[in-house]
Amino acid sequence: MFKKFHIFEIDQNSNFLFKIFVLSVPSAIVLLVLAVSNFLSPLSAILAYGAIIVFNMLLILPISIELQKLKKYINSLGEEDNPEIILSEKEVKEIANAAKSLHQNFRAEADALKAKAVSDTAVLDTLPDPILMMDRSGNILQANTAAITLLGNVKDQNVEKIFNSERAYEAISKIRKEESDSQSIAFYLSEPINKKMYAHIKKLPWSPISRAFAVISLYDLTKAIKLEKMQSDFVANASHELRTPLAVIAGFIETLQTSAKDDENAREQFLKIMAGQASFMSDLIENLLSLSRIELSQDEPLKDKIDVAKIVKEVSDALKLKAESQNMKIVIDMPQKISKITADGGQIKQLIQNLTDNAIKYGLKNSEVTISVKVADKIPASKSMHISKGKAVVVSINNKGPKIDAEKLSRLTERFYRLQEHKDLGIKGTGLGLSIAKQIVMHHRGNITVSSTSKNGTTFSVYLPFNPK
Repeated sequence: MFKKFHIFEIDQNSNFLFKIFVLSVPSAIVLLVLAVSNFLSPLSAILAYGAIIVFNMLLILPISIELQKLKKYINSLGEEDNPEIILSEKEVKEIANAAKSLHQNFRAEADALKAKAVSDTAVLDTLPDPILMMDRSGNILQANTAAITLLGNVKDQNVEKIFNSERAYEAISKIRKEESDSQSIAFYLSEPINKKMYAHIKKLPWSPISRAFAVISLYDLTKAIKLEKMQSDFVANASHELRTPLAVIAGFIETLQTSAKDDENAREQFLKIMAGQASFMSDLIENLLSLSRIELSQDEPLKDKIDVAKIVKEVSDALKLKAESQNMKIVIDMPQKISKITADGGQIKQLIQNLTDNAIKYGLKNSEVTISVKVADKIPASKSMHISKGKAVVVSINNKGPKIDAEKLSRLTERFYRLQEHKDLGIKGTGLGLSIAKQIVMHHRGNITVSSTSKNGTTFSVYLPFNPK
């Protein structure tokens, strides 16, 4: 009936023998009473008590050993490679199977929760806007990559201290006190960088397995404000530039209609000035439209293969007569054959033509304008432009004009910016040519640099990558 068992298989901490003796105490008392009452001899009572102990051991030992095996098996369920258990008692087998099933279900649920947490974190990290998760106390539980980039490692910090804003404090307090399910505020984030932020705070549904109480979505308003100001300034500057020629034309029309009505000489002179002002407005509007078109095309892919050397030659031929009218000469310096680049041919021609036209317009008479073309191993870094890696074609346009001060060089590509010296000399211009050039270079993932010295004049260098990326 019984299998062969060893007492040594029982865990010493289980107090197995002590339990057997305790279990045999009632029998011992009965045998003691019988012995005292002379119903049994002392020897018979002792032998009977020993037999009871042996019987209890043989009865309890198998189940005790199996329970010890079950204990070890349950403890090993959390391990990667838990051994199989061999049991003989039906009830213990059922307990083992139930424990195994419970562990498998728990492990499956844990793996699902872990996978969901990893998936949720990955999704949050792909979002471009900063996202923060906070508990009921306002402590940060989780922050996505964008939030860490903006605020640093803010986990376990209190959100009110991070924002350091009275408006943010009030909004978060309303969420925490459950006075509101959502709050939207705009505030200034002074640390670690000065930015104007928009925050949307949303209370999350209650969950027994999550400490997350609310989610905070942040949006950087700084760029939008700057863009709005740029647009406002752009409209104001464009209006100002158009107002002057319109006022001149309107004034001359009024004069021609009144006091100079019959003055043929005045009429001829006024009409010439009006034609010049109308031409200026036409150029200004054309440049504004061109700038707008180029800005709208910033995200369009570049597919065409163009020959920069051919474009330089075409520009030189087109501006040859204008240069000769100033007793100037256009010189092309191209020491090597240049491979074709991926670019927008129309924009590159406009870029080189704008820079060459400026070189002629602002250069000294009886001098040369040099257009040099070569290959560079890499494009210089830029803080304001996305630069492609790899080799690039460099087109440099130099004139022998007066030196431009360093503080003014950095402003040359600003819209409507013109040097006062050029205005004093009566040199006409819209102030948009270099802005257009910069936008074209940005579209091609290149760079534009400018240098100016008393000896060598001013040089604009445009870096155009062979394969913009």
